[in-house]
Amino acid sequence: MPGPEPVDAAQRRAAPAIVCYDVDELPPYDAGWYSAARADATLVDSVLVGPRSAETFEVKAGQFFRIVSVDGPQVGDLNLWNANDLSERFYSGKTRQFHATHVTEGDRLWSSHPTLRPLATITHDSLGWYGFDDDGGGVHDVIGTRCDPYTQRLLHDTNYHHCCHSNLTRAVAAHTGLPVTEAELHVHDVLNVFMCTGFTKDTHQYFMKASPVRPGDSIEFFAEVDLLGALSACPGGDCSASHSSDDAQCHPLLVEILDPQAELAGWTRFETNAYDRSHGT
Repeated sequence: MPGPEPVDAAQRRAAPAIVCYDVDELPPYDAGWYSAARADATLVDSVLVGPRSAETFEVKAGQFFRIVSVDGPQVGDLNLWNANDLSERFYSGKTRQFHATHVTEGDRLWSSHPTLRPLATITHDSLGWYGFDDDGGGVHDVIGTRCDPYTQRLLHDTNYHHCCHSNLTRAVAAHTGLPVTEAELHVHDVLNVFMCTGFTKDTHQYFMKASPVRPGDSIEFFAEVDLLGALSACPGGDCSASHSSDDAQCHPLLVEILDPQAELAGWTRFETNAYDRSHGT
């Protein structure tokens, strides 16, 4: 039971909300530059991710990649690493703090400590029109984790082997040659691509609802470093009812890699974070 409410409770609750980080100091997003770089990019590779499965893909720094809905409404779980150093990986929590609970064009996917730099920049989002609905739901969230077999076991006492965590683990193991138990340690919290989520207004619980994604919708990224990616086509389909199910209608997702033909004039790679660790963290 909560303790008694103090006499100054209303005053305490009325404290102003302060945005935690001065994001005006972050490197600006130059939409015109990315648009020009993308204008003559040609398709150089593609990977089809089957339903209830995952695949890896590689993107060189300076290339674009996009995730496309091809057959029907389907959400995906995305992991990203520095292809040359798997210890540098996507940091969903810091991305959320720098940008928002749901990301879109102009936002960046940041890497983990100690590098803390952009891994990729979102340059196009066909679902950017969605915004936030009356339930507080938005698309492409960095608040939820990936569905995993441990939670499935905890809540339902069943073993389910097609959770996104498991799919991503198997894909990383196949790509790297690592044993599954070691590959699993590299799998991390995701960008929930196309997933529509939020927090309930009364109990503030994480919710999902049917994704607005349709065939032809896509989200596109510019690789700021050499990337290894892994994408799982969630076993929940459009997540209108479940995110770990053999009953949900599921569809494939397509990853396309595009290479700019012109020289990327004015582009410099983001350096690793300049914090001096010589005196300890």
